[in-house]
Amino acid sequence: MSDVNVPSKPRQSFGKRLVSLLGSMDLAITLLLVLAIASVIGTVLQQNQPYADYVIKFGPFWFEVFESAGLYDVYSALWFLIILSLLVVSTTVCVVRNAPNMLKDMWELRTQVREKSLRSMHHTDNWSSGIEHSQLAATMQANLSDAGFRVRQTEKEEGLLLSAMSGSLNRLGYLFTHIAIIVICIGGLLDSNLRIKFAEWQGDLKIETRDLATNDVPVESRLPVGNQAFRGSIQIPEGRVANVAFLPLRDGYLVQELPFALKVDDFRIEHYITGQPKSFETDLVLFDDDLAEPLKTTISVNHPLIHKGYAIYQSSFADGGSGLVLEAWPLDERAGASPEKFAVKVFDKRPMTWGDKQLRLEINSFRPFNINPDPTEEDPKNVRNYGPSFGFKLRSPTGEAREYVNYMVPVMKDDRPFFLSGVRSSQAEEFGYLYIPVDSQGSLKEFNRFLQRLRDKDAVERVSKQMMLETLTQMTDGENQQLQDNLQETLKALVTMFLRGGFTGVAEFIDTSLPEGQKEKLGSAYLSMLREMLARLFFTDKDQTQAVTEAELLFLQDAADAIGSLSRYGSPVYLGLKDYAHVQASGLQIAKAPGKNTVYLGCALLILGVFILFYLPQRRFWVLLKQNDSENEIILAGMSNRNPRDFEQFFDQMRVQLRRETGNSDSH
Repeated sequence: MSDVNVPSKPRQSFGKRLVSLLGSMDLAITLLLVLAIASVIGTVLQQNQPYADYVIKFGPFWFEVFESAGLYDVYSALWFLIILSLLVVSTTVCVVRNAPNMLKDMWELRTQVREKSLRSMHHTDNWSSGIEHSQLAATMQANLSDAGFRVRQTEKEEGLLLSAMSGSLNRLGYLFTHIAIIVICIGGLLDSNLRIKFAEWQGDLKIETRDLATNDVPVESRLPVGNQAFRGSIQIPEGRVANVAFLPLRDGYLVQELPFALKVDDFRIEHYITGQPKSFETDLVLFDDDLAEPLKTTISVNHPLIHKGYAIYQSSFADGGSGLVLEAWPLDERAGASPEKFAVKVFDKRPMTWGDKQLRLEINSFRPFNINPDPTEEDPKNVRNYGPSFGFKLRSPTGEAREYVNYMVPVMKDDRPFFLSGVRSSQAEEFGYLYIPVDSQGSLKEFNRFLQRLRDKDAVERVSKQMMLETLTQMTDGENQQLQDNLQETLKALVTMFLRGGFTGVAEFIDTSLPEGQKEKLGSAYLSMLREMLARLFFTDKDQTQAVTEAELLFLQDAADAIGSLSRYGSPVYLGLKDYAHVQASGLQIAKAPGKNTVYLGCALLILGVFILFYLPQRRFWVLLKQNDSENEIILAGMSNRNPRDFEQFFDQMRVQLRRETGNSDSH
């Protein structure tokens, strides 16, 4: 038996296999799925925020993972742009490969169909008619034409075939939807930062990470005026002019030059009773050499100014460098000295020498009012305006900083006024608050005087000796010098420990230093002696003939609590806000999107394509007329590419109508 050589299927070239892969539906669906997942990530994860915020939110490890994956700017990530480009290529290959057949199918009436195929279709019927052959063909063609079909007659061996089709534009729906994807993706690429990435890759562009003045930003971190896409922002104080926008990128920024200048004449904001912004708007002046005169307009949220393809949005607001008058009250060994007044502006950074401490004062923010919850028994949802506040940092020479927020107006707590100061060591922490009691004159003089007495070694020495003598006169061995010295040293040590760590520090000393059997007895005695020392130091200058009032005792208690917290406060000085001149800044977002119209065109094509696909289904009918001796046999068949249920009803209507027109109304 001889071997039979079966010819092998010719192997496709690499180019054809690549084109086949690029044009495959599997690849297109995979790319669309990845883009959908990336879009979800870009929606859920807030984009283009300062990297410090992401580190606080996710921690160092996950921050690095997400940053290397480009999740903080998904829509500009290189992998996202590559997938977008691949989708353009894949869809283009698909359109190029299938468009000729689709266009041909739009006009092809399929006149080559045979009787056997017609009888095997899902929608088919046949009957007989005694009408003359040519008249029957004319009647059939007229009814199909009236139903919106394009009809052609073809002589076949089996008889006369009428091929009819409606909805030929349905194929355009497929083409339009696919072309729409291409156009939208191209628009997305036009609005991407591919040009920036390419310039950065070539070394022509460098992201600036330093906090520099606008004029000091180097040329390699600036983008010239052009038709490139960008989305940047700028905060312009009232009365100031700017002609650049800042583009946040990764851990830095770029400066985008603008072909015009913007001036903020006035900024207005309205608030709800809860303190949330209700609306805000800016009176803007645009200066452009191409304009005969400056353009004056008012922009607000969702009502931007469009000029030369640049969209200028009202996006936010901030302080514009308000002038503040501060009063520095010493909290260290200099307590008791007169407070020092000095003027600063928001965003100022200046060295501050306080005793032997070299600090850097950084004024970060100012708020003219603070609407915060203040629940009461009558109204648990009550809110109250706590008045103006300003935020600042005190930074040590090593770079470590504590953040503070101080309120100008005293706040009420338990029906007593306090100056309120919040402090935290990092943005990951919540503010802890220091309540400094306010004296009858509405100042810190009484508190400062008490703090000065506690830090005055001579005063502590004098009061501790007096208290020691009064205590030992009641004891039989009051002449014991050793006992006198020990008691006086204990009293002074208690005051020192209190200044270092408050009542908590004294309690820790009792818990860790005293013998186990004597902790309860001696601990109670130590705390009693400390309270007596604090009271004596507080009332040193008081007229002994006058009775101590309850208000004075409460002030002493509040002052002692505040002084006991100073070790955690971490500042050698309390900065009080005495006066301010509020300056607001309008936050503008400036965007240029050259691909916007391209995307709009793609969306229009997509809407048109989907409409055609859903509302213009392609329907085909065939009628085969077979002439016999005395009558004609009629074979009717039909098919549709969409909505089989609707077509089934339509086919039944046409079948009944054609039967009636051919003299045969019997149901089949």
